[in-house]
Amino acid sequence: MQVDNDILEKHLDNIRGLQSDSGLFLASHSNVSTGYNKAWLRDNFYTCLAFEEIGDWDIVKKVWKALLSVFIKHKNKISWASKNKPYETWQYIHARYHPETFEEFWEEWGNKQNDAVGAILFKIGNLEERGIKIIETDEEKEIMQILVEYLGSIEYWHDPDNGVWEEGEEVHASSIGACVAGLKAMSKLNFIKIPHQIIENGEKALQKLLPRESKSKFVDLAQLSLVYPFNIVSESKARDIVRHIEYHLERNKGIIRYKNDRYYNKNDDGFSEEAEWCFGFSWLSIIYRQWAEDGKKFHGITDEEDDKKANEYLEKAINTIYDNQIPELYYSDSDKPNENTPLGWAESLFIIALLRAGK
Repeated sequence: MQVDNDILEKHLDNIRGLQSDSGLFLASHSNVSTGYNKAWLRDNFYTCLAFEEIGDWDIVKKVWKALLSVFIKHKNKISWASKNKPYETWQYIHARYHPETFEEFWEEWGNKQNDAVGAILFKIGNLEERGIKIIETDEEKEIMQILVEYLGSIEYWHDPDNGVWEEGEEVHASSIGACVAGLKAMSKLNFIKIPHQIIENGEKALQKLLPRESKSKFVDLAQLSLVYPFNIVSESKARDIVRHIEYHLERNKGIIRYKNDRYYNKNDDGFSEEAEWCFGFSWLSIIYRQWAEDGKKFHGITDEEDDKKANEYLEKAINTIYDNQIPELYYSDSDKPNENTPLGWAESLFIIALLRAGK
């Protein structure tokens, strides 16, 4: 598939418009009334992937240096939690920060989000392994070691957290998987010490919980992270995850997060009519494209069915564009997006899907 450079640049500009002077990205535009004019750890991880895909290492490094600065600013708090298992929500690493001052936002927001910490470790370790230096000072090395110890202290493998969607506390497969992926990536760095047991505990817990996302959710959009970018499950389990999501959660304008999701639900009682998340289509396109490429790499032929599915989901993603932007979501069975348009994370996954279609 030919990549339209005008479309590509437009969506890259959408993301560039969300970047603050510090380097951190806002989740959505600065004058939004929903609270998305703040910087999330997770959103920065996913939003920055687009610039990694195009090889803009200046932006990539600026973002990751800013994220390290966030942790360094709160080193005393994180260091305490790495030695004393937190017993209050506020003692956990917070998920969102002021994009310039790096201060925490203190209001309750489901701040226990272990997956965000795992994602940070995963990507920094991944970049370092590829020769892209992010960790350059003794203080940066120290904070990375403290973050590793923090995951051990909270016992992430059975720690109920608010997960990717920042909601009720449960043990989430997507959170455990992110932490396992992060610790594995860190274990390849010779200046980080990781007890093997904390990785093994996570792997065992993840296998025990799958194919469920949690006790209350059999299937959840967040489980796609276990396939991409974390690649922390076998292909057979990955295909089961995708199949379950397609069967249970796929809709016309996106993928619902899980059944009876109340966020932007059109029904007052919260049943059915769940909001349809646009980035689900791009996410599935990326995964199917990777499977097609893996077929070529390992078997000498591109899997035509996987390639076809990747193209189909990219077309569906293109059909979610609203006023040249990718929204967070559409209201159920409608052409009405919510205010969080563009969503940086959604723009990023769309750009990756688009670029990989042109390879």
